Amino acid sequence: MKTKLIVVVSIMALVLCGAAMMACAQGPGPEGMGGHHGMGGPGHGMGFMARELNLTDAQKEQVKAIMKANHASMKPVMQQLEQNRQALLAATANGAYDAAKIQLLANQQAQLQAAMTVQHEALQHQIYAQVLTADQQAKAEQLRTQEINRITEHLQKMANGTDVPPPPTQ
Repeated sequence: MKTKLIVVVSIMALVLCGAAMMACAQGPGPEGMGGHHGMGGPGHGMGFMARELNLTDAQKEQVKAIMKANHASMKPVMQQLEQNRQALLAATANGAYDAAKIQLLANQQAQLQAAMTVQHEALQHQIYAQVLTADQQAKAEQLRTQEINRITEHLQKMANGTDVPPPPTQ
């Protein structure tokens, strides 16, 4: 059961991270929470989840409602992340390099990303527990296992030095 939850949370983290970021960026209007630019368009997180887990229209609406309900708590962190990124770009403009200032901004960014990760995990757990059927949870576990295996293979290649890209040709 613990592995099943880890699989679902990891896949949904990837899927919903992009969808939540798009939703936050678009605002709480109809486009922001489920229109073409938010979650419903081809290639977006919601589309992937809907296809892979075969969500019904009712389930898609439940996910949208959960995301909309969590929008207010996620928006301030997203804004802080963007402000921090802006400060980092300003701090390094024209080739400037102040290691102490960059370290401070990097630490702040890490804390903000951790806060966003916690919020995303809570959101994903809510969707897992309230929306997905047992069969969809099993499919999510299968997808998560595949992703874990892909990451494990990649880490092994990195450790063996076989994952180094060839030098660019001229």
